[in-house]
Amino acid sequence: MRTSRIGNRPRTPLIAAFLAMSVAVAGFVGLTSAGTARGDVPPAPGWSLQWSDDFNGANGAPPSAADWQVDTGHGYPGGPGNWGTGEIQNYTANAQNLSLDGNGNLKITPLRDGAGNWTSARVETKRADFKAPAGGTLRIEGRIQMPNVTGAAAAGYWPAFWALGAPYRGNYWNWPAIGEFDIMENVNGINSVWAVLHCGVNPGGPCNETTGLGANRACPGSSCQSAFHTYRFEWDRSSSPNALRWYVDDQLYHTVTQAQLDATTWNNMTQHAGYFILLNVAIGGAFPDALGGPTPTPATVPGRPMLVDYVGVWTRGGSGPTDPPPSGSSQLYARTGGGLGDAAASGANATVASADGGNRDGTPYNPQVFTSGGITRAYNGGATQFDLFVDSGTTVANGQQVRVSYDRTGDGTWDRTETFHYFATDPQPGFEHYTQAGGLKASTGSHGDLVNGKVRIEVWNAIGNGAGTLGIGNQSVVRIPYG
Repeated sequence: MRTSRIGNRPRTPLIAAFLAMSVAVAGFVGLTSAGTARGDVPPAPGWSLQWSDDFNGANGAPPSAADWQVDTGHGYPGGPGNWGTGEIQNYTANAQNLSLDGNGNLKITPLRDGAGNWTSARVETKRADFKAPAGGTLRIEGRIQMPNVTGAAAAGYWPAFWALGAPYRGNYWNWPAIGEFDIMENVNGINSVWAVLHCGVNPGGPCNETTGLGANRACPGSSCQSAFHTYRFEWDRSSSPNALRWYVDDQLYHTVTQAQLDATTWNNMTQHAGYFILLNVAIGGAFPDALGGPTPTPATVPGRPMLVDYVGVWTRGGSGPTDPPPSGSSQLYARTGGGLGDAAASGANATVASADGGNRDGTPYNPQVFTSGGITRAYNGGATQFDLFVDSGTTVANGQQVRVSYDRTGDGTWDRTETFHYFATDPQPGFEHYTQAGGLKASTGSHGDLVNGKVRIEVWNAIGNGAGTLGIGNQSVVRIPYG
């Protein structure tokens, strides 16, 4: 039950039930040894594995930079403070807060220094295209042991495994319309897992924001804190109405169907590029405060990690961006050598030349160019979407820009061109997400069906005096409105 991305808010609905659960487990204060990692991601018969990480690696090593990006500080640049939730910790990339444990787990450890300042960690998948294929089902699953701490020592602990709609990247103010699936949340060491859907408008709306549509239950068998449990979310587009389902250890405990929401709300959270996955342990904030008073307290004990054995994404049935047909994908990745591919390749970086101090807004200047041809697919009436990984290092006042062009018949004539407003990169090393949320600056021509057609992507620096970097291979992606 995440809090609002645009401000803190109290938790009022369901609080009585949550407090009852808290009382029921108040006597559980003993600490037991951590569980053992399963190792490799387990098979899921009948499902096709789309992406996974089993966190095998040396003790102290960071999670894979090809798969994960690390959030730092107290909020996204330009986004709400304290991550919009009121949590108090500073997220870092330090190994003390975030590392592999050498036993097949990712370890996220909240710590407190001598002055009372808390640090912890939060990571999110670089991919932001996890989506149920048309007529099929998406499955996101993780095997996790919550921080092994209970009672007064756990006040303020807030571990979570969740997913956010891709349009949130680079905007940070469009929550909850873009959707949020809370697959596992817990606060204050209570032996309970929460599953929540956030959507619509805030406050109120069909998802009862800022609380969301949620349910909770105790973990089966061993407590949530003392052992690993498997947390799973499914987005089913094969059923009518479509359904969202939450499980713990294969036991279904929460369902939301398309029939519960109006068409606009459902479409806003499902008809975009997809979702990215997050793992974090927050300290304090609206949710733990609502169930335990102001948190953390002097009795809160630091150093109890959340352990993540694996995270996997599967699909079953249907067809779509997560498993596209080779010659008809609506999702195209920028590739080394200037090509566009319908499947992710090995991650790499491409240099985007400096604007040399000129104003290149709207006019490609020494661009990186990526092209794909031989595409035959019907126009679906939608709009171009993209998620480009861009960085300008420490260069001040740089801005990268993209133009997407369509040659409907492959005859060399660009029948439709779309130039988007440039994205002002910050002067701090690390990829940022440039998306279509910045808006269309200019366009010419019109869309139509592609018959042996071509798509071209041009990326350049519109302003600034420094070169930039574009993440390619398994990173920057454009989604064309064909399908």
